[in-house]
Amino acid sequence: MFSSFINNFAAVCGPKDPGFFNFPTWYQYLKPTGGANGICTIEFIWPTSLPLVALAIVDILLRIAALVAVAFVLIGGIKYVTSQGEPQATANARETIIGALAGLAIATIAAGFVSFIGNRLGV
Repeated sequence: MFSSFINNFAAVCGPKDPGFFNFPTWYQYLKPTGGANGICTIEFIWPTSLPLVALAIVDILLRIAALVAVAFVLIGGIKYVTSQGEPQATANARETIIGALAGLAIATIAAGFVSFIGNRLGV
């Protein structure tokens, strides 16, 4: 029943489609058709397009996780500066910064990997 389910979505596309705050769009890896006046049609075919949409959503979530990790680095830095030399507070701030940097590295590598896979499978 759903195997022939096809929807077309109008979208702004072209080489300069930055998305919202430069995040990828949910249809990032789907094949666009048309393109008159910068508006094209995105073809969503039910079973085959679902993994590409899922990859785009995972890419968005990983980029959000990287932003949260940057915020935690800043919070750890503020905690470190305001610790006033107290050993326990300094150690807690250092652990926050190290954990946030590890999370940032993991999110960045994973987002690059997901983007690579999405570009290979998609458009």
